[in-house]
Amino acid sequence: MGLLDLFSAASIPVLKVLLVTALGSYLALDRVNILGEDARKHLNGIVFYVFNPAIVSSNLAKTITYDSMVKLWFMPFNVLITFLVGSVLGWLVIQMTRAPRHLHGLVIGCCAAGNLGNMLLIIIPAVCKEKGSPFGAPDVCHSYGMAYASLSMAVGAIFLWSYVYNIMRISSSKSSKEVEISDSSVIKSPRESYVSPPGSCTDPLLHSDKLEGFEDYPDQLALPSSRLEDIAQESLWDKIKQHVEMVVRKVNLKRLFAPSTTGAIVGFVVGLVPQFRRFIIGDAAPLRVIHDTALLLGDGAIPALTLIMGGNLLKGLQIAAVPKSLIAGIVIARYIVLPMIGVAAVKVALQFGLVDNNPLYQFVLLLQYAVPPAMNIGTITQLFGAGESECSVIMLWTYALASVALTFWSTFFLWLVA
Repeated sequence: MGLLDLFSAASIPVLKVLLVTALGSYLALDRVNILGEDARKHLNGIVFYVFNPAIVSSNLAKTITYDSMVKLWFMPFNVLITFLVGSVLGWLVIQMTRAPRHLHGLVIGCCAAGNLGNMLLIIIPAVCKEKGSPFGAPDVCHSYGMAYASLSMAVGAIFLWSYVYNIMRISSSKSSKEVEISDSSVIKSPRESYVSPPGSCTDPLLHSDKLEGFEDYPDQLALPSSRLEDIAQESLWDKIKQHVEMVVRKVNLKRLFAPSTTGAIVGFVVGLVPQFRRFIIGDAAPLRVIHDTALLLGDGAIPALTLIMGGNLLKGLQIAAVPKSLIAGIVIARYIVLPMIGVAAVKVALQFGLVDNNPLYQFVLLLQYAVPPAMNIGTITQLFGAGESECSVIMLWTYALASVALTFWSTFFLWLVA
């Protein structure tokens, strides 16, 4: 297969994304106002709660079985590698660019969490339809490719809402506390800010009559040597309980079980349990109408998501600029360093027999390292109100440059697996 054919197979899906994104940006213009801010918010809610769970659950239920899960065990581990390596790269970007405190979580999130669902759901079916595709019959490629993309989307959603969500929450809370402390130090006068330390000379002395009654309870004045071990055990148990309760409070289970994650769980249950599979999946299944309805709803996810993405990117043109060094650092981390590490990681896994010798599966694993930042990062910034405008600028530039980066890396990955 020639390099020109590979380039054509890789560039066509990216061009499709660009065309639909441009349409979304046009519909979001003030003079058109079809996809305004309120419209995008409502459409985003439909996508988040209806379309995404439908496409994930329907594709997983159709193609995931026990045997395929055994073969795909490396994909969740591969997604974890992208998040961990991306976090390290994000920390390096922060150190080198001296990013503001309130943007630390945003930078780490953009470097760690890639668009592991939407972009793959768009790119892989388009690649399968191209004549120069090295993945065999288009229908078989589409079936397995959508299963890989749906699994990638589900695993990515779990890591996003459990890992990146909490990093950005902690970062936003720390920056807000610093602002409160600085504001209080400015507002308070020196006399108001002074607090006498306990035990200082300003404290009144305890009169001797206050000690009356203590002689009846000499154990209160004695050293508690006999109860030290019991107190130590109780305090250790209390500390363990406090830490467990703190972790439970900090992990937002509602966000962890996002609709896409719930849809993935439903898809796994239907696909892996033979009784459910016989009743729902297949032309002769009694309840096949449920699966057909989910497929019908899922078909609306890709165009709706891409239109929303185009409308959201338009905000980046209307907001104050972010430091160029910060944008350059995120772009280098996501589009240069991370894909190179991904090639090495997948090659090592293939060498040790951890990855099946399946070109389409390897292509999806490699592509997970080269996608732009996850669009849900913008949703997280809206939840915490920290870095929302900066996120729009970062998304604008990263997705604008994604057309070049994805075309190059897709061509290289296709050549590598072919």
